[in-house]
Amino acid sequence: MNEIPAAIGLAPDQVEGLLTAAGRAPSLHNSQPWRFRVTPHMIELFADRNRALPVIDPRGRELRLACGAALFNVRLALHGYGVRPTVTILPDPNRPDLIAEIRNGGSKAPTPEQQGLLRAVPLRRTNRHPFSDAEVSPSELNALHRAALEENAWLHFVQEHDERTNLQDMASRAHRTQMGDPAFRTELAQWTAVAPDRVDGVPASAGGPLPAPQHRWVHRDFTGAADARTPAPPFEEEPVIAVLTAHLSGERAEIQAGQALQRVLLTATVEGLAVSFLSQIVEVQQTREELRRLVRGTHAPQAVLRIGHGWPVTATRRRQATDLLGPVPVSLS
Repeated sequence: MNEIPAAIGLAPDQVEGLLTAAGRAPSLHNSQPWRFRVTPHMIELFADRNRALPVIDPRGRELRLACGAALFNVRLALHGYGVRPTVTILPDPNRPDLIAEIRNGGSKAPTPEQQGLLRAVPLRRTNRHPFSDAEVSPSELNALHRAALEENAWLHFVQEHDERTNLQDMASRAHRTQMGDPAFRTELAQWTAVAPDRVDGVPASAGGPLPAPQHRWVHRDFTGAADARTPAPPFEEEPVIAVLTAHLSGERAEIQAGQALQRVLLTATVEGLAVSFLSQIVEVQQTREELRRLVRGTHAPQAVLRIGHGWPVTATRRRQATDLLGPVPVSLS
């Protein structure tokens, strides 16, 4: 087992808390594709290609999105310890899987908002179950929109009837495209409906019930994750649908979007909202481009969120903080 050292002015137990917070970030099918190198003066965050899903995510876009979400949690944990983080994104072109270098930028007390977001880190869940039909209030939507802006991203709410109809069609077509690919189904099965004692992947209990075939938004994403014979409450008819887009392009945009995504998700948790993903739309290139045109975006969308009021769900398991440390993964350029 790796021993957690002191680093950047933090004691070993504080570094452990920081890594634990990082490990609570969302990732594609809970693959947790990150690894850290800790030195006295710097913490390095790497993308771990050993945990990549090359069929579903051939460019590593969602891998970098997940690492961006983990980076936001690192920043938040440092604020909680009274440290202003100094972050350099993609600092070394010769090490493309080095996502960020994090240093101590001096002392600064956390704001009440940062403290609230930090408390939400262990409480955040991806909720794949039905939501209620209770309305998401304008103030709650404004809080989510503001959270994306704080991280230099844009959250577009799909509200117009024609936009929603087109997006429903995209979700259905993207789902059919993916499930028609045997390699996709094989990779999906490796990471979903996993054994309850596994510390990564999505267990069947977190997969949610099987939606009705005619459902307009939610599709069954997880092979074996639900029993079609088990009665389930109907999914909500009109969830809030939001599209997250970064202001940059390329790999930096994906890391930026990951940080914005996590801030939005934690803000939703603070607001008492439930969130899941309609990932297939941005995982299939054709529908991702159609979605970009739909929301009139300059850059491609990074995530599609289903938002509403849900009921509590259990957390998926995570690796221990000590398992997130070295050896540093070999970059595949």
